[in-house]
Amino acid sequence: MSSGKRFVVEALGRVAAGGVAELGRHLVAAYQPEASWRGSHPLNQATGVAEIEAQVWRPLLRALPDLERRDLMVLQGHHAGNDVVGAVGHYLGTFRSDWLGIPATGQPVYLRYGEMHALAGGRIVQTTMLIDVLDLMRQAGCWPLGPSTGTEGTWPGPFGGEGVLRLDRIDAVQGAVNLAQTLAMHATLGAYNDEASEGRQGLLEMPQRQHWHPRMMWYGPAGIGSTRGLDGFVDKHQLPFRIAFPRRSGSQHYVRIGDGAFSATGGWPSVTAWHGGPFMGSGPTGREVTMRVMDFYHHHEGLIRENWVPIDIVDLLRQMDVDVFARMRLCLHPRSRSRSEPAG
Repeated sequence: MSSGKRFVVEALGRVAAGGVAELGRHLVAAYQPEASWRGSHPLNQATGVAEIEAQVWRPLLRALPDLERRDLMVLQGHHAGNDVVGAVGHYLGTFRSDWLGIPATGQPVYLRYGEMHALAGGRIVQTTMLIDVLDLMRQAGCWPLGPSTGTEGTWPGPFGGEGVLRLDRIDAVQGAVNLAQTLAMHATLGAYNDEASEGRQGLLEMPQRQHWHPRMMWYGPAGIGSTRGLDGFVDKHQLPFRIAFPRRSGSQHYVRIGDGAFSATGGWPSVTAWHGGPFMGSGPTGREVTMRVMDFYHHHEGLIRENWVPIDIVDLLRQMDVDVFARMRLCLHPRSRSRSEPAG
């Protein structure tokens, strides 16, 4: 398995930094002609280089004309017949023009991403890209939700700074060990019965604790935020999430890879769940919802030290009849709301 990590980093770096004038040429060099792209709502899906350019990259580059790519972590593995490169990082640029209706600030912004790229014939044949649209709203000063349970802010890179040191090397042996640990931890989560009403203590004492480092960090998407330690993870994310979605099925993964100290999984969707409790200020709908999720893990001292979790929260809330874009517009233009219309 040859390394595609450097190719992805350099090819998409040129796409970001080359500007609108060079965009088509750089996309042709990065993608197979009929490649597919899928990502966060409202971008969702595109097919072929021309559609990827028109739907995803051209509007983004017009909004952030000095865009550049800053990878925090890059790993590669083989799954379901494909070489797959995963990456976490930020697209940095000056927010000059509105994007997706989010108002430009004229200030630098960090557009957080998690990506998975399947390679064939030396180019990308499929991209899955979860962009944290909510976090950009936060940076633009038009937050559409209540307070996050965790800490909001720019994600850091891996402890020790080793996330992008080995672009020309793949450590499949250690990667397999660490991926096995990730999947074993996932199995403990899947086996736990949320409806047994064991609460906080049950989550703290269940077998997941065997896999997490005492100084673990969990980096969640905007709307949830980041937490430290198993108790922080349980209090700020896991317990509220499991109360909101007590019945779930998972492991619908299109990718499971390990490379050295890192492993990653992702699904489209990754989770199907019943919405039976409050979540981000929205009461239970009683509906089945799906979740687009990626998980990136850093393994240290035989345990999981860090976990970066891109989730398409905007799409999840959409399924719960929460339109964050409509709320954002009310935040920007409060006088447009009639006196009889609730703030919702």
